[in-house]
Amino acid sequence: MARNVLFSSIRAAAIGALIALATFPAQAQVVCGGRHDIVMLLAQAFQEKQVGYGVVSKATVVEIYVSQGGSWTMLVTDVTGRSCILAAGEGWETTPAVTARAGSL
Repeated sequence: MARNVLFSSIRAAAIGALIALATFPAQAQVVCGGRHDIVMLLAQAFQEKQVGYGVVSKATVVEIYVSQGGSWTMLVTDVTGRSCILAAGEGWETTPAVTARAGSL
C-alpha cells in the first residue's frame, strides 16, 4: 500500500514538472510541430532514435530519443499528432534495467 502511495506521488510530481515545462516557455524554448517532421529532424540532424516512451494521460505520450554520441531529446506528443520538444541535452547514459523484488521499490 505504501509503495503505491509513493509511486503515485512520484508520478504526480513528474507530471507536474512536465506541465510546468510546457506552461513556462520563457524559461526554455519549446519547439512544436508535426510529430513526423520533428522525429525526422531528430534523426537527420542529431542521429537520435527512440529508446522509450510512456503514457502521460489519455491524450499525451512522452518519448525519449537518444544518439550513440549521447545527445538526447524529450518529446511530448498529443493525440492530434502535435509534438513539442520539452528538453534536450548531452551525456545520456543508459542504466541497466532493474527487476523489482516483492516488497521493495
